[in-house]
Amino acid sequence: MGHLLGPQPVASAKEYLASEVGGRGIERAVELGPERTIDEVLRSGLRGRGGGGFLTGRKWAGVRNQPGTRRYVVANGAEGEPGTFKDRALLRSNPYQLVEGVMTAAFAVGAAEAFIAVKAKFAEEADAVTRAVQELQEAGYCSDCKVTIVRGPDEYLFGEEKALLEVIEGNAPLPRLLPPHEQGLFERQSESHPTAVNNVETLSNVPHILVRGADWFRSLGTEQSPGTLVCTVVGDTLRAGVGEVELGTPLRAVLDSIGGGVAGGRSVKAVFSGVANAVLPGDRVDAASLSYEGFTAVGSGLGAGGFVVYDDTACMVEVARLFSRFLGIESCGQCPPCKNGSMEITSLLARVEGGVADDHDVAEIGAWLGKVTDGNRCYLAVEEQQMVSSILRMFPDEFSEHLTLGRCPRPRPIPLPLLVDITADGRAAYDETHARKRPDWTYEPA
Repeated sequence: MGHLLGPQPVASAKEYLASEVGGRGIERAVELGPERTIDEVLRSGLRGRGGGGFLTGRKWAGVRNQPGTRRYVVANGAEGEPGTFKDRALLRSNPYQLVEGVMTAAFAVGAAEAFIAVKAKFAEEADAVTRAVQELQEAGYCSDCKVTIVRGPDEYLFGEEKALLEVIEGNAPLPRLLPPHEQGLFERQSESHPTAVNNVETLSNVPHILVRGADWFRSLGTEQSPGTLVCTVVGDTLRAGVGEVELGTPLRAVLDSIGGGVAGGRSVKAVFSGVANAVLPGDRVDAASLSYEGFTAVGSGLGAGGFVVYDDTACMVEVARLFSRFLGIESCGQCPPCKNGSMEITSLLARVEGGVADDHDVAEIGAWLGKVTDGNRCYLAVEEQQMVSSILRMFPDEFSEHLTLGRCPRPRPIPLPLLVDITADGRAAYDETHARKRPDWTYEPA
């Protein structure tokens, strides 16, 4: 275990405040003052752990230095990407470090109020972070800060930062046109409210950095990717799991240590870092290291550290269909090329998988991939484009086999790895209800 995931969950503020870090991060921030606190976070090289990888200190400086009548801080815990469970693991293990990170960020940017957003169905995690806020404030930490817990909808787009602000304001998770630093929370025509949105893991690192120092954090990981990453490994591995790993570690070692590798006699065919990046084929796994630059070098992206592994028995056409359907269903429909294109790509992939497609259908998939991102106001359409096109590019023979044979040559059930839980004995529980979810976000009867 690393500094974020301890050997045992932290059960109370008293226990947290008795630790090396507890409460001392925000005390150090008060000693340094807002500007020097931001400088220390910037010097640490901490990058956003939600998938974007943007420098946290730079984001805070931008929000603090932007003119505005009020500022806000938002912690994004609306985890909903297939293959990810790390934010829920952190909230279960130690919600207090997150709350201290939120309070510190609010102090640093001069925020009037902070919000911590989680899905309503994450009841255990929401209760834990609510308790952590109350206990830390009762202990005298940031007792005059207003920290609100927002329990939001189940939709994937709740985790998109522009849609997240809409939910906090009481609306549906429909992404805005402008990012939070341009259109913040509760803005009116005559008011500017710059807003910093950071992931749960990002903010959980902040107390440790301020107590132990930027140089300590930079002593971990790589030059471009300092620190550790909390990773999830699921799919065709011997077990599912979450673990904290130093950045720069070979990907193969991560898959083996957290997931136990694939079964004997099988080999890794593909690894997906969620559904937001290009597929990493098995022959590139040993060349990949756990870092932003390491994944870029092998033609993919690190994402939020959630890895879905498929062995050589998996049909990549079915995987493409499964992920495309998820994105098509979760598209909000504000951008018609995204919603219509993703659902049409899904239908065409289903034809290929079912053995009833021809070359024209495959060409149509390519045509839709070229225009699915037209006018997109969030990244979802780009995910569809990158993920499906990469599977077509990396596994063309599997598409040809389906067309030639008129059937799937590797038939086997492949569940959508949308995680409900990971048990202590390494079993993944997936959300089976998503198969009944309709494009309008209602559900077919069970």
